[in-house]
Amino acid sequence: MHRRTLLAAGAALAAGPAAAQSAAQPAAWPNRTARMIIPWPPGQSTDLQGRLVAQLLTQRLGQNVVPENRPGAGGQIGTDFVAKAPPDGYTMLAASIGPITFSPLVQRTPYVVERDFAPVMAYGLSPYMLLVRPDFPARTARDFVRLLLGSPGKYSYASSGIGGAQHLLTAVFNAQAGIDALHVPFQGSGPAMAAFLGGQVDYAIETIAAGGPLVKQGALRPLGSTMAKPSALLPGIPPLAEAADLPGYDIGGWNGLLLPVATPRPILDRLQAELEAGFATQEMKDRFLSIGVELDPIGPDGFRALLRKEAALFGPAIRQMGIRAE
Repeated sequence: MHRRTLLAAGAALAAGPAAAQSAAQPAAWPNRTARMIIPWPPGQSTDLQGRLVAQLLTQRLGQNVVPENRPGAGGQIGTDFVAKAPPDGYTMLAASIGPITFSPLVQRTPYVVERDFAPVMAYGLSPYMLLVRPDFPARTARDFVRLLLGSPGKYSYASSGIGGAQHLLTAVFNAQAGIDALHVPFQGSGPAMAAFLGGQVDYAIETIAAGGPLVKQGALRPLGSTMAKPSALLPGIPPLAEAADLPGYDIGGWNGLLLPVATPRPILDRLQAELEAGFATQEMKDRFLSIGVELDPIGPDGFRALLRKEAALFGPAIRQMGIRAE
């Protein structure tokens, strides 16, 4: 009995390190529900795209990816939440140009993009529209600029939040055109468009997702698009670079997927592979087109290069024009 006890003890000791090592290994990912943090209210372009991506990943990963809206501070609240989340693959960010590119250029943000995030994929680029109500006296972009130049401080514009994309795109447009107008920020595109329709503000530069249905209904009228080349997404709507005599005004909005920076590489690679496969289907291309986005996926290296290029492009211009978050 004594000998058998010693042998069993020896076997247990020999198996101990292996058993401990096995226990220390992380479980296969994903094995539970993940969250897609959307730092904007429902109805925003980032919200619509984030929900499509969450649905796609739910189908392809075999685990639920649940959209969760955490709006506020021009997208910074939800963005910072993901920056500080555990890097385990269960907290993802529906990222957009506003809080990632523009906000750090106009104010101190609680996160540093290159330090805190791992890029997975950018989905595509889409133009914004300069919008007015049907009864607005200017019929063209040139007339619009001429009218506002003649009445400094009289007109106001809406945005989805201080430091957000709509705010900065409009501020850059105003600065290049020499327009003096009042900025009225709201907590997302939905409230901004409601106030716009109610006559509380005079104009806005907005996404196709938020403004497109209102244009189709005849509730708003587009004067131009923010990208320098005409877009198939906005047939018949001229670029503001041409229509408002603003050469060089060329800004499109991107959306993408970011995760906390220390997320294990196998998880990031799996997400990239699943998105690439899903985005290659005609179904997903059509679903994105229905919300005003042309899919043009960019992998992590290209995504990182895009972020650096934008910071280098807009940073000097924003500083030169003295644009700061109020």
